[in-house]
Amino acid sequence: MSDDLSKRRPQDGTKVNVNESCELDYWSKELGVTKERLKEAVKAVGTSVAAVKKYLGK
Repeated sequence: MSDDLSKRRPQDGTKVNVNESCELDYWSKELGVTKERLKEAVKAVGTSVAAVKKYLGK
């Protein structure tokens, strides 16, 4: 079975990398926030998905 390249996922599912556009798109959609809000969260608490979710109240 080949990979579906239209479904882009982060390489490390425990970290949010806002410097990669495909990850920024993925996490903003996954968390239901704007890209700007996601960047704000990462700046405030770091790249940990758990910390970002907590910061965003998810």
